[in-house]
Amino acid sequence: MEHSHQLIIDNVSRFIDLTELEKQKYISLLTDIKVKKKGFLMQAGDIATYEYFIKKGCLKVYTLDEGGAPHISMFAVEDYWTGDMASFMTKEPTRYFIKATEDSELLGISRANYDLLFQEIPKFERFYRILYQRSLISYIRRSNHGISLTAEERYIAFKTKYPNIINRVTQKDLAAYIGITPEFMSKIISKVNRI
Repeated sequence: MEHSHQLIIDNVSRFIDLTELEKQKYISLLTDIKVKKKGFLMQAGDIATYEYFIKKGCLKVYTLDEGGAPHISMFAVEDYWTGDMASFMTKEPTRYFIKATEDSELLGISRANYDLLFQEIPKFERFYRILYQRSLISYIRRSNHGISLTAEERYIAFKTKYPNIINRVTQKDLAAYIGITPEFMSKIISKVNRI
């Protein structure tokens, strides 16, 4: 097996055991995708044709409000999955943009190969079920934090949970994730760093 596929195999192997043959079959169903910094993997109005695994790089997933301001729902770095599951499953247009904030390398699984994977290696249904459950739990927690935590507490929670991401995103993007202005973000960062 190629070294470049070891990260995704390790990711999957946390939840299901695969034989060497199953690993090879899975890898054969994946597509290598590269996105340059500031390039789009997906834009609002597109239909999501892949689910993505990040081998290298950093991407942001966001929507735009009526005024054109971005609202970032997640950052995805190495060993993360991203995409728009709803659009991928329903074939309806997405509301999301996925943009690379660094040169990025991904592995994508198309809808046709996703369906084929379940037919040929049914245990992958368990893997993707766990992946989607974890994604839903993360989404619910993030929604609850948005309601119950102050902006400062949301920043501290992000910094604590994602120490590998905090220094890879701009302050402006971090503000769009936390849900505040870049100016207020700057004040929070200064205050927290003094503590």
